[in-house]
Amino acid sequence: MPNEISVTVNGTRHTSSVEPRLLLVHYLRDELGLTGTHVGCDTSQCGACTVVVDGAAVKSCTVLAVQADDSEVTTIEGLAQDGELHPVQEGFWEEHGLQCGFCTPGIIMTLHQVLEEQPDPSEEEIRHSLAGNICRCTGYQNIVKAAQYAAQRLQEQA
Repeated sequence: MPNEISVTVNGTRHTSSVEPRLLLVHYLRDELGLTGTHVGCDTSQCGACTVVVDGAAVKSCTVLAVQADDSEVTTIEGLAQDGELHPVQEGFWEEHGLQCGFCTPGIIMTLHQVLEEQPDPSEEEIRHSLAGNICRCTGYQNIVKAAQYAAQRLQEQA
């Protein structure tokens, strides 16, 4: 039997009838058309599906859509504001933090949340925060540079 949920996604309130077993990642992609959140492994290992729910980075393949009822969700599509990239997105552009790009939305969402809590993380703290995200292409060096770039830009904006 479907359940009705109301979720604010990227600032827009959505009310939907969903099956109790529907995962948040599938709700975002299939019901709302927000395909920037990727389905990578279906086992919560890769982090490609990471979104921010009520201020915490979560793997949306581990959350049921009904669990997000009355929550605020931010996806990769919600980071840019008024046509301007978020500093983490800008950092990936400026520091060449991606290759194939499949893991990038999840990593950006993780770093977004990390930088909210720790505005000036060390390289070690950045690398530790990315432990739940797998990138098979880059070797992480430029991802770390992108995070450092974003931290600097966010401090300048504060």
